[in-house]
Amino acid sequence: MSAAATGDDRRVAAVDVGTNTVLLLIATGDERSPRAVLERATITRLGEGVDRSGRLTTAAVERTVACLSSYGATIRQQGVTAIDVVCTSAARDAENGADFIALAERAIGARPRIIDGEEEARLTFEGALSGLTIDGEVTVFDIGGGSTEIIRGAPAGQGRRVTTAVSLDIGSVRLTERHVRTDPPAEDELERVRNDIKRALSTLPQFATSTLVGVAGTITTLAAIEQGLDQYDSSRVHGSRLSRTTVSALERRLSSLPLDERRALSGLEPARADVIVAGAIIASEVLAWARADELVVSDRGVRWGLARALLGRAPSHG
Repeated sequence: MSAAATGDDRRVAAVDVGTNTVLLLIATGDERSPRAVLERATITRLGEGVDRSGRLTTAAVERTVACLSSYGATIRQQGVTAIDVVCTSAARDAENGADFIALAERAIGARPRIIDGEEEARLTFEGALSGLTIDGEVTVFDIGGGSTEIIRGAPAGQGRRVTTAVSLDIGSVRLTERHVRTDPPAEDELERVRNDIKRALSTLPQFATSTLVGVAGTITTLAAIEQGLDQYDSSRVHGSRLSRTTVSALERRLSSLPLDERRALSGLEPARADVIVAGAIIASEVLAWARADELVVSDRGVRWGLARALLGRAPSHG
């Protein structure tokens, strides 16, 4: 496509370059109700080894740049009029993050931004609630590969807005690389993962009980496993619910299985199988910290927050 669209046909592209996964959303509509035209998710593990070395590896950069090059071609084919690309925990933490940004810009055709934890949390909140009807106070948590964001929001009747946002250095990739050495994970390894999570959560103020919304790949994967989905179906996952009991059971099940058996599970993308155990423990501990009986699943996050912002801007001309 080459025609620049206007109004309801206007298309924008949002790309979230995470520690584990690179996500693409091409959306249309308006700021209040964006609609997906196309979505892509590719696990490139950009943050591989960053917790240990403080640097992005050559192999991880090459995988991610190749993905961004492919996304760039797709974006050009779709007649997109505005694009925003952001990088989160891995690029924030790596001393060679700026070198990666230069390569990424050439690959996708737009300069990525390294956003801080506060902006990541805000975008997560705005994106996660898209397409969900939730009244009252809401707490959103986003389990990433390198960090977990926890965001508190005011009731919709007061004008939905972020009131508290924190970013914690606990993520599924980071904690797996830090503590897990055996297959399946040993009990003492799991305990060290859990202790890191509890230590991070203990630094937070205790929020009053509210609706808890979980977002990102760990949460949607747990929902897909619970539903036994052979093929991922957003319409079945987004807005579904996972009880605290179910998450605990999934955590125990996943941690007891060798990696090869986890890879074969319906609903679990094989490339995520090595880090899903740590992700499930984070989910379980957040539920316990929040004293919540269940969570609402959202398969939207940073990229949807970016798309809403792009659609809210006046289209450029010329």
